[in-house]
Amino acid sequence: MSTVKIAIIGLGYVGLPLARLFATKYAVVGFDINISRVADLKKGTDATQEVEGELLKEVLKDVSNTKNGLFITSDADYLKDCTYYIVTVPTSVDKNNQPVLKPLLSASKTIAKYLKKEDIVIYESTVYPGATEEDCIPVLEKESGFVFNQDFFVGYSPERISPGDKVRTVENILKVTSGSTAETAKKVDALYKSVIKAGTHLAPSIKVAEASKIIENCQRDINIAFVNELSKIFSLMDINTNEVLEAAATKWNFLPFKPGLVGGHCIGVDPFYLAQKAQQFGYYPEIILSGRRLNDSMGAHIASEVVKLMIDKEVKVKGANVLILGITFKENCPDIRNTKVIDLYRSLKSFGVHLDVYDSWAKKEEVKTEYDIDLIEDIYTKKYEAIVLAVAHSEFIDIDILKLKNKESVVYDIKNFLAIRDKSL
Repeated sequence: MSTVKIAIIGLGYVGLPLARLFATKYAVVGFDINISRVADLKKGTDATQEVEGELLKEVLKDVSNTKNGLFITSDADYLKDCTYYIVTVPTSVDKNNQPVLKPLLSASKTIAKYLKKEDIVIYESTVYPGATEEDCIPVLEKESGFVFNQDFFVGYSPERISPGDKVRTVENILKVTSGSTAETAKKVDALYKSVIKAGTHLAPSIKVAEASKIIENCQRDINIAFVNELSKIFSLMDINTNEVLEAAATKWNFLPFKPGLVGGHCIGVDPFYLAQKAQQFGYYPEIILSGRRLNDSMGAHIASEVVKLMIDKEVKVKGANVLILGITFKENCPDIRNTKVIDLYRSLKSFGVHLDVYDSWAKKEEVKTEYDIDLIEDIYTKKYEAIVLAVAHSEFIDIDILKLKNKESVVYDIKNFLAIRDKSL
């Protein structure tokens, strides 16, 4: 394989930053089935805000046969000359929390049409250990007619993107790599090492690489579940959880996790992938699933806490005006996928309150389509009996809470963010 030409399949939060990075050194074809997304990217506009417009425009090319640069398309025929195919499509769960591999298998089927001998397919999407070899490779073989590890080869390099983080960008996060043969593993590792400043870690097998990714998010989920449980306990004891965590953090080996809503397309999803695979082997993962259950319960718990505070202050609950600040799954990021703020919203709604949601990061049309919520544009048009900060967007530090509340209003700061500015709240 003398000429390197890379195809990135899926141009979302993971694929686009990776495509831009590779395009600084190689010819890259960025492929996505979302036509409107492709049209925006061709103009240098990234709705996810992961890649700045100027950086994107620097690598954009009008044709796909240049020595380097990024050609973006929704026409799969442009994949035919590529030598590396990197899959960065989302992996989600259904309403029963079962893994949904359809996008992954669909991408594999598309790639198979254009596979040539010696080509390498690399998967980045988060999956359970074994998915690459047991689910994806059979599709590649069937659709291409080629023999795995004889005609084509496969690698796995788990994505390590932190949406909204402008410091730990893709090139600054160490990358785990792997390959289906020793030679393939070296090629995959060398490819990533050529652009990843932080370096790479070559795992001994694809399954090890898959497992390393899945446990990263399971570990975070469990740790956050622990502090969420502590917050429930300390609430009953009338102890400030954040003050406890600050005191405990004075010990050098204490892990500084914070309580809150745990959603998104990684931490809120990945534990179910490992749990499902474990159960196929006859093992029921108690800690992993109990941690997920506890985190999934936090929206309803916080809503109950807000209502209790309102009752304590003799604020009438039914018909009260309540403001939720933030709808995205994390701060300084427009991603609303699997946001657990919706659990808080629905739980509060069940108490008969009038709810407003404000979030300038989220796209109004996406929130309306996904959750049937009309975001407000101006938060200073009325007073609220309760204000709940659900997402710690940086801009919220400048909100004048006193203008929003009545004398007896409740301010519930899930992230302990507003309190940094005004301890009197």
